[in-house]
Amino acid sequence: MDIQELLERACNEQASDIFLVAGLPITLKIKGHQERWGEGFCKPADTQRFVEQIYTVAKREDTHLCRGEDDDFSFAIGGLGRFRVNVFRQRGTLAAVIRLIQFGLPDPAALGIPEEVLSLAENQKGLVLVTGAVGTGKSTTIACMIQRINQGRDCHIITMEDPIEYIYRHEKAIVTQREISIDTPGYPAALRSALRESPDVILLGEMRDYDTVSAAITATETGLLLFSTLHTSSVAHTITRIIDVFPANQQQQVKIQLSQLLKGVVCQQLVPSVDGGLIPVFEIMKSTNAIQNMIREDKLHQLESVLQSGAADGMCTMDGSLLKLCREGRITKETALVYCTHYEVMSKRLA
Repeated sequence: MDIQELLERACNEQASDIFLVAGLPITLKIKGHQERWGEGFCKPADTQRFVEQIYTVAKREDTHLCRGEDDDFSFAIGGLGRFRVNVFRQRGTLAAVIRLIQFGLPDPAALGIPEEVLSLAENQKGLVLVTGAVGTGKSTTIACMIQRINQGRDCHIITMEDPIEYIYRHEKAIVTQREISIDTPGYPAALRSALRESPDVILLGEMRDYDTVSAAITATETGLLLFSTLHTSSVAHTITRIIDVFPANQQQQVKIQLSQLLKGVVCQQLVPSVDGGLIPVFEIMKSTNAIQNMIREDKLHQLESVLQSGAADGMCTMDGSLLKLCREGRITKETALVYCTHYEVMSKRLA
């Protein structure tokens, strides 16, 4: 089997990821579960052959591998789809994990992304964050919001990603897409450049460190709308993570800036549904006067109660979303308890 045949078969199986690791059969991740192909194990020579074929298909030089570095990039095959690849070494052998991204943009209705999330794209300026663990669909959720802007607003959208996943057509908006390490050396440099490119909306792939967070806040203060992601599990944790990136003597100023700039935070998980698939679950915060005061005055411990009572403003907690899905019969009680934030409270509400 060559890489082309492997990718075609994985697309037909609607897999989300392919694992090529020596000592393990070719493994697909389908609906959150691993499926191993055949009884034979990949040998080091097999994984090396697959990796070489990936670079050939992607028309990419293996410069990073030759320097002993991991490599992260994306490529497309006409009529099949786009693929995000991470090539790395483990136990002295080459390995790769391939993320499958179908051509075209995601359909939020089919994916179960609610209007309360999508409506964050209606902001004209400010900071919108989508957070969650790796593989929970953050990029997909943001892609749905970016596409809503693309279809409905006369503006310039700049995306900065590592690597580019979804490809946008120019619709009502102009969309320029920059890939880190290919089109620009890094996020801070890309942000500085973007401010000279008449942007209205910026997608910053990830707020990774002090330099990126600081540059994102500075960019947002110019009056544009900026989307980004973090690997955090709740609204309160997200805000705390941003503040804690800065030195102690700057944190009060950052709280004031965030209270003014932050328009929304969406935290998400993917949980097993009763039909054997995966379903997204969201915690949603939208900026209100009360929330702005809590951020500014460092009262984040009160955020959850505001989210619980903020349904009229489109807000909800993670546990509230899980409880709703459970009562609708879309997930089991066991699933709700595994993925909830407050186990004892959820147990009582499900009793």
